[in-house]
Amino acid sequence: MTMTAPASLTRPDGTPIRALIVDDEANLSDLLRMAMAHEGWDARTAGNGQEALNMVREFAPDILVLDIMMPGLDGMEVLTRVRASGNDVPVLFLTAKDAVDDRIAGIAAGGDDYVTKPFNLEEVVVRLRNMARRHVAVVAANDPRLKVGDLTLDEETYEVERDGTAIRLTAKEFELLRYLMQNPRRVLSKAQILDQVWSYDFGGNSSVVEIYISYLRKKIDTLGEPLIHTVRGVGYTIKPVS
Repeated sequence: MTMTAPASLTRPDGTPIRALIVDDEANLSDLLRMAMAHEGWDARTAGNGQEALNMVREFAPDILVLDIMMPGLDGMEVLTRVRASGNDVPVLFLTAKDAVDDRIAGIAAGGDDYVTKPFNLEEVVVRLRNMARRHVAVVAANDPRLKVGDLTLDEETYEVERDGTAIRLTAKEFELLRYLMQNPRRVLSKAQILDQVWSYDFGGNSSVVEIYISYLRKKIDTLGEPLIHTVRGVGYTIKPVS
């Protein structure tokens, strides 16, 4: 089967989407894990309900794929406990139970989607991709903080921290860093940066971008592994440490 090209989708801080697949059929879990890895996601598996609950707490997935019929804690009970803890992670039920009442019960329990076995792998990937995209958009819209790796910028308080260390920035340095962090992993040209940070009517030399990038590097990259990178002949990007 030919899979479509992976979409460029990450968490708000630029790190990979986290997916947890819960199913007692190891071959099926591994198949889905490989498909998620193809998307560039950090995908992990759990073989039973209790293991799933532990991983939800420790791994904090952005997407949860749940089989309903499992020994011990079934998928419904897992979701009930996840929702009771206040976790609103999007959930796709994957199950052999295909009756209408079962679908209704799954959605009523707090599931977001429901796919029956056997399934089309590419269809499941597309459904999960769309669920993840909506989840990422909601998280980004509700959080005034921008994150790239261990670097955090709060757009409301104008505070910047790296791994708990406060960083003092000038107003223009803050605007430049905010623009970079709003576009993690994206390479931004000097012209784009001038347009967005210094405005279209800026009449100075574009070397001002290089100067301010160097200012940010001295304040940010000296606190850990470099986050700000130069792509020669193209521009600048910020991305989390691999």
